Amino acid sequence: MAELDNCCSTQLIDGDGEFNAVGLDNFMRTTNFSNCGLSYAVVAVMGPQSSGKSTLLNHLFHTNFREMDAYSGRSQTTKGIWIAHCVGIEPFTIAMDLEGTDGRERGEDDTTFEKQSALFALAIADIVLINMWCHDIGREQAANKPLLKTVFQVMMRLFSPRKTTLLFVIRDKTKTPLEYLEPILREDIQKIWNVVSKPAAHKDTPLSEFFNVEVTALSSYEEKEEQFKEQVAELRQRFFNSISPGGLAGDRQGVVPASGFSFSAQQIWKVIKENKDLDLPAHKVMVSTVRCEEIANEKFCRLSSDADWLELEEAVQSGPVSGFGRKLSSILETYFSEYDSEASYFDEGVRNAKRKQLESKALDLVHPAYLNLLGHLRFKALEDFKSRLEQILKEGEGFAAPAHACTKSCMLEFDKGCADAAIRQANWDASKVREKLRRDIDAHISSVRNAKLSELVARYEEKLRQSLSEPVESLFDAAGRDTWASIRKLLTRETENAVSEFSTDISRFELDQPTMESMLQGLRDYARNLVIKKAKEQAGKILIHMKDRFSTVFSHDSDLMPRVWTGKEDIKTITKDARIASLRLLAVMAAIRLDEKPDKIENILFSSLMEGAETSPDPLASSTWEEVPPENTLITPVQCKSLWRQFKAETEFTVTQAISAQEAYKRSNNWLPPPWAIAAMVILGFNEFMLLLRNPLYLMFLFVAFLISKAMWVQMDVPGQFQHGTLAGLISVSSRFLPTVMNLLKRLAEEAQGHRTPEPPRQQSSVAFQSYRNQSQPNPTSSIPESSVSSNVSVSESGIEYSSPNLTQRRSTKTPEAELS
Repeated sequence: MAELDNCCSTQLIDGDGEFNAVGLDNFMRTTNFSNCGLSYAVVAVMGPQSSGKSTLLNHLFHTNFREMDAYSGRSQTTKGIWIAHCVGIEPFTIAMDLEGTDGRERGEDDTTFEKQSALFALAIADIVLINMWCHDIGREQAANKPLLKTVFQVMMRLFSPRKTTLLFVIRDKTKTPLEYLEPILREDIQKIWNVVSKPAAHKDTPLSEFFNVEVTALSSYEEKEEQFKEQVAELRQRFFNSISPGGLAGDRQGVVPASGFSFSAQQIWKVIKENKDLDLPAHKVMVSTVRCEEIANEKFCRLSSDADWLELEEAVQSGPVSGFGRKLSSILETYFSEYDSEASYFDEGVRNAKRKQLESKALDLVHPAYLNLLGHLRFKALEDFKSRLEQILKEGEGFAAPAHACTKSCMLEFDKGCADAAIRQANWDASKVREKLRRDIDAHISSVRNAKLSELVARYEEKLRQSLSEPVESLFDAAGRDTWASIRKLLTRETENAVSEFSTDISRFELDQPTMESMLQGLRDYARNLVIKKAKEQAGKILIHMKDRFSTVFSHDSDLMPRVWTGKEDIKTITKDARIASLRLLAVMAAIRLDEKPDKIENILFSSLMEGAETSPDPLASSTWEEVPPENTLITPVQCKSLWRQFKAETEFTVTQAISAQEAYKRSNNWLPPPWAIAAMVILGFNEFMLLLRNPLYLMFLFVAFLISKAMWVQMDVPGQFQHGTLAGLISVSSRFLPTVMNLLKRLAEEAQGHRTPEPPRQQSSVAFQSYRNQSQPNPTSSIPESSVSSNVSVSESGIEYSSPNLTQRRSTKTPEAELS
């Protein structure tokens, strides 16, 4: 009670518009308001009559404004304008309770005081609470829109901007979230500001120069009292330090000091009362607006929950609905007719405006279903087109003509569906969906065409690959002077055949001439690139091919028989011929010659590498060939020179082996010493020879020694042991020497005891075998492996063993025990 007594509630302006200057002065003295300087704030509340303005102020600021007694009926409670001190709020805050608008006590047309009091509140208050019911959002009169429009217009003409804060307090908040309600209020205020006529000084002044707009919401005081009080307590906190930066009134301007507040308020009210230009709308328009809007909302709600509409909407979700436009038109016409009947007695302008709003909302409600139906029609038409086109293409009836026929048929079906979906109340345009369907059909046609063409191109490319790859590779393997001419001829023949067949196949697609030419040229380019690719592959292996060519020419004669180096061959000439063949291969692979342009690559290579002609500058000291474009160069001159050096180094061993084989053959077939040695032996050994003639025992001894040596020579197969090298031969002979001697002694002993051992034709076989070995002396450079013409001989206790890779024979000589007779 003490707090309520400190609020000093005072009537500032009575119901007749008289300003209570004495009461205001008393209020300022009692509350010590005059000493506050600029540290104060004024909060006013506006709103419809009996909307709970006084109740809100009393709970919010702990004031004692008179409240309506609900049990006595709804009537005017506050008359004029009352003010009170907000208890417990810092800084000093004055609450201003305005008479409610739209009251029956003042009548339908007496709205002047409402506008004047509203303008007065906006002129002196820092914060204006606009009290409104949640269900009034979007309305004209109940939301104070006409009032605010007039007040805004007059205020700009009478007063300078002072940045008043408009705090919309939404009462009895419903389930609709605040974030959905706030944009509507802000948009309405902005629209009001945009349409009011402004003086030249404020023609381009934005709303933010005059007002800050804030929105809050409160629960129902009667139904949710505790929740209402909690929310009001939270809102009360926002009024503490309200004039500080960031506070509710932190942006206010032109503040009058507290000592001059009384005089300033009286002058403002005087100006407002004397103004004769206030254009206030009649109450009849307000009633028409509210009632027509209620009727329109009621019809829209019924339409939203209409069973036929909901059934139709659900049916559209799953697919096309036959007769959609006829059914929907009938539903809409029912509710529009009911609105016209119920609103016929209200103001015509308001009635027509609200009907347009109803139509707009109703069409907005049903339009998604219409678009959904068009989507189903488009999807069905597209799927029908795809299936029909696929079926026709399977039958092999071309491509372009079937595609045109299917397109025309499907588009006609879609147009019929759109006509069936149209409603009488709207002229909705289905052209965008139709264009999208046409684009989808064209895209599918293009996709199928591209797929078919890709398959066709791939098939012909594979055909070209099969007809060119192996033949071109074979021509490169047997490279000669006419290699590139043969390749050009092969390429031209196969390419033109493929292009001719390909041109016939793609003609059924009705492609434009540039596209056809491009595809045909692409096929030609593929064939050419295939040959170039093969050429590059072979050029990358040129050193291997050169060595193979050299080996083939060097190791085989003109009849392609392997050479046997007997000593009669001219290795130098053969080597030169082999190198010429390899160099010709290098010249062929040095550049791509698909354009029949002459070049001097072969002459340059032969003169520089074979003939050894030295010119200045060196023609091979370059990275390009004369008369050959860089893109056609496979092996540069510098690379050719390097490859030739490497080639000669890697084939030198083959030539050396051939020379060594030739020398070995000569030595193996010449057992006599040189003639000078024979002459020296005759001259120097004449005395010994005469001694042998005088003593036949020496001859007998030498003959026996020769026989024993010959036997050991054959038994140990001395030539065969040395064919794998001198060191290996010495080791093998030394390991066999003692067993051979023991074997001979054993036989002599057996002969002495009278046993006769059958002697196999050892010497004859050995001599024949040795002759075969001499004739089949391995060729180091021959392509026949050495193992294929070599045999091994070994001696065991049971006899002599002969072995070869293809045949193994073992001949054993056993000595039967027999008595000599």
